[in-house]
Amino acid sequence: MPLLRFIPETTNVDFVKYRWAAFAIDGLLVVVSVVSILWHGFNFGIDFTGGVLMEVKSPQVIEVAKMRSDIISLGFNDPVVQTFGGGVCETPAGSCAMIRVQPRDNAPGVDQNAAEQASVQAIKAKLGSSYQYRRTEVVGPKVSNELLNDGILATLLAVAMISIYVAVRFEWQYGVGALIATGHDVFVTAGFFSVLQLEFNIYTVASLLLLAGYSINDTVVVFDRLRENRRKYKRMSLPDMINLSTNQIATRTTLVSAATALSVIPLLFGGPVLLNFSVAILFGILVGTFSSTYVAAMLLLYMPAVGGKGGDASKAEEATA
Repeated sequence: MPLLRFIPETTNVDFVKYRWAAFAIDGLLVVVSVVSILWHGFNFGIDFTGGVLMEVKSPQVIEVAKMRSDIISLGFNDPVVQTFGGGVCETPAGSCAMIRVQPRDNAPGVDQNAAEQASVQAIKAKLGSSYQYRRTEVVGPKVSNELLNDGILATLLAVAMISIYVAVRFEWQYGVGALIATGHDVFVTAGFFSVLQLEFNIYTVASLLLLAGYSINDTVVVFDRLRENRRKYKRMSLPDMINLSTNQIATRTTLVSAATALSVIPLLFGGPVLLNFSVAILFGILVGTFSSTYVAAMLLLYMPAVGGKGGDASKAEEATA
């Protein structure tokens, strides 16, 4: 009795034929990301801006306007107060609140960390003892700058080292494709955070690093199948080989992406700390799966021939025609 299959073992899609439409969609994503980052920037969390972050719980529904005005009266400019409930809060909606305030300007010579600790005590005294203080974080401006710089450096080094590995493991053309594809996935996902103004914090950096690893895994699978088919079909043109290789792993890629997404979806309900992390991974899965074929593999058509045999753009056009 044959097994029940919802997805065929092999497909027969002409991926190379539709590359220009894919390039147009991808180009639009990149342009939107660039414009948003330059225009809006990022909604940096307390990890990168410094200040005080507090999570409080009340037996009653929290009045956001009153809480915000109470905090402003302490000398904090533009505090952010967001209510939530259910899940980890274990109370009706609006009974828990996330309070985020930027560092206050202090007189020269005053220790910033001590001042922020005093700010926490001031907020607690203002709100009163009826609240349960579930979480409190204090990050000084020096530490936040170091975290931001280290996060950027870690992301760039991860993408660079992954590309070097692929170049050594395969050929330099593959390394260039991996560099552009992985950098593309990280950048577009960061742009996604900028467009929606989701909080960009240390957990977001962790998700971008995880995304880089996931993306390169898909890319290496495509490249490995390309290399196998190059040895098996020595006279096949590069466009046909890309189509053959991509179709051979299409089912595998779909199932792996779907399984990964299903395992991440429950994290969306794990509270505000895990929400942005989960959103980044889910969006990155879509972008990474797309880029493995239409960025990493298709770039081989426009670089010096892999293995020294016909595969540049002009020959690719002839073969496709």
